[in-house]
Amino acid sequence: MKSFFQFLFETASQQAARLGLEGDGHGGWYKDGEFVAKTEKGSLKFYNKRQKIGQQDPPQTDKEKNLSAPSSAPASQPAAQKPPAQEGPPAVEKTKGTLTVAFGRFNPPTTGHEKLLNTVADNSDDGDYVIIPSRSQDKKKNPLDADVKVSVMRQMFPKHSEKIVNDPQNRTIFDVLKKAHMDGYAGVRIIGGGDRVAEFEKLSGNYNGKLYQFDNLEVLSAGDRDPDGDDVSGMSASKQRKAAAEGDFITFRKGVPSSLNAKQTKELYNNIRAAMNIKEGWNMWEIAPKFDWKNLRENFISKKIFRVGEFVENVNTGLVGKIIRRGTNHLICVTEDKIMFKSWIKDVSEAKKYTEVKMDSIEREPGKPNTLDGTTGYRKYVEKMVPGIERGKQFINKYRKK
Repeated sequence: MKSFFQFLFETASQQAARLGLEGDGHGGWYKDGEFVAKTEKGSLKFYNKRQKIGQQDPPQTDKEKNLSAPSSAPASQPAAQKPPAQEGPPAVEKTKGTLTVAFGRFNPPTTGHEKLLNTVADNSDDGDYVIIPSRSQDKKKNPLDADVKVSVMRQMFPKHSEKIVNDPQNRTIFDVLKKAHMDGYAGVRIIGGGDRVAEFEKLSGNYNGKLYQFDNLEVLSAGDRDPDGDDVSGMSASKQRKAAAEGDFITFRKGVPSSLNAKQTKELYNNIRAAMNIKEGWNMWEIAPKFDWKNLRENFISKKIFRVGEFVENVNTGLVGKIIRRGTNHLICVTEDKIMFKSWIKDVSEAKKYTEVKMDSIEREPGKPNTLDGTTGYRKYVEKMVPGIERGKQFINKYRKK
């Protein structure tokens, strides 16, 4: 039986972590994409793997019942001597007011984005705002890398040039919010397209007090754009990628502000086509899903894309996570930091999580070590972190029996 102190200090989250379960952020816990437990009154209640949502659970086997039994292995020191880990963000003196933020792909930036940037500036307090282009880059939905994208944006939108931030540390919307917290802002105002508001509201609100702390956190809409409209307000990055893929420079030119001359626009157009590898062939559902929803969904249903266990990136928030559940047209994913997020399949792309190219690299990306078991990169990382390991290997080899 659990002791009083074990019960006191082992939360449902700790027990789930010990059993290797993934949470959905709403009290449900999954194993290999299957629902197995939920949090009730601070503890885990287990179900067998044949459980069906909304249906009667079949009887559990003895093995499944034992899954919920707490570990009886003695701890290295009494649980009462282990204080619970401090939760929440570091305490920071709030010396600034409210920072207004726009976080987005801008891949490529278009005339339609100018409305967003102007809305951010207009809703800021005394011009205190930042524009954060995401770091996402792939040949399908995000052909321009971050450096090129920022350079183009500063040329396109000179009025906001100094507010467009190129920081490798701002990979996700959470990175932006955590930095604002550490910079001493008391509040944050996020501006996004009308179809992004609900997503930003849920994510940012759920983690206020956990990853960052703001007295006020609000999300405002920059307005609903018509993705099929012919006017400037209807211009979208999807249309620009589609025009580039189809070799339609005339349409592409309409989506570029006059601040870029003909030569600069043609260079941008060619860069996008080169990055998308047009010569190798392309699928509309991969580069602009909104224009070919049918084929995107067919590939998803047939499990040719976005399978459980694979890593994807939410192109709106920058969050990278492992797929733990597939819905009818959405995914439930969890990040390395155990942040749960839901994404529509049109809003995700395959993540460059541990690609074969990076298996041998000590870092999977700048500043983040390769910690994937069994890879050469992980071995190199461990060797780097253990002083004298090379000398030890030499000693072992010297006295190895020939």
